[in-house]
Amino acid sequence: MILGIDIGGANTKIASEDGKIVELHYIPLWKNTKLPQILLDIAGRLEPEKAGVVITGELADCFPDKETGLSSIIDAVNNAFPDAYFLDSSGIFTKEKKRSIAAANWMASALLVGSEYEDCIFVDIGSTTADVIPIVSGTPRAARTDFERLKNSELVYSGVLRTNIAALLKNVNLDGAECGISSELFAISADAYVVLGLISADEYTCDTPDGAGKTIIDAKRRLARVVCADLSEIGESDLLSIANQVMEKQVRDIKDALLIVSKKQGVRKVVSCGLGEFLAKKAAQECGFEIILLSEKYGAELSKVFPAYAVARLLSECR
Repeated sequence: MILGIDIGGANTKIASEDGKIVELHYIPLWKNTKLPQILLDIAGRLEPEKAGVVITGELADCFPDKETGLSSIIDAVNNAFPDAYFLDSSGIFTKEKKRSIAAANWMASALLVGSEYEDCIFVDIGSTTADVIPIVSGTPRAARTDFERLKNSELVYSGVLRTNIAALLKNVNLDGAECGISSELFAISADAYVVLGLISADEYTCDTPDGAGKTIIDAKRRLARVVCADLSEIGESDLLSIANQVMEKQVRDIKDALLIVSKKQGVRKVVSCGLGEFLAKKAAQECGFEIILLSEKYGAELSKVFPAYAVARLLSECR
């Protein structure tokens, strides 16, 4: 069995090349991380023949720079998996510690998607970010670093779980009047989508801003705080309105990125995966683009961990 591993700053995802093993582990690297031990546990439990690995967690602010982050994560992987291969941003597997390994999970997904759909814009919306990757004739055409991708609208730093609502909205419209919001970390995008019924409490796989629960009433209480209110002074319709305005802003940001990338590359088909597929679908439809959801081909669980599945598939084809 070949195992794919996608190590992000917040989540580590694993999948086997046949798609029969799918796991998501919430491991925030900026805390007292348990990544080395969890990787050892995974290796001992699953005993893969090889491991294909992609890394995005090097940017976590527990590391002074990306080099240190990469080195730490690569060491943890190699300690757990004797035969591990790292995919870099040019789509090449390596065992060396190379800067080009940083933030390369999108490359694994884009190579697999490109082999199946050839010309498209690949959109992966996860807990924290949205990748918007142009693929032409099966070849990914995105910049090679997150810094450059942000400049090119190929990376939108907005996700379906961890995005601070105060980073998305400066005000909200309630009953026809503009209402400013607090700049505190009172609520995150996950709270909006729990209230709207678009994700479940089980899919709320990150910490809550207040350390409280993940039920609808907990999420509503956090949304109320965004406008400095509590549930005794704000009604259901206003809470739903705030949640919908969060979604509208995220859809608008992704739509803007799609239009920029489409204009540059002449591609009008979107292939999407991730927990936030529903945002990609709305954005693509508003653009008038064709939309293909990988959850419909591979299932919802593989869609959520697609870079891990993709890197496992790519490594299996290198045998």
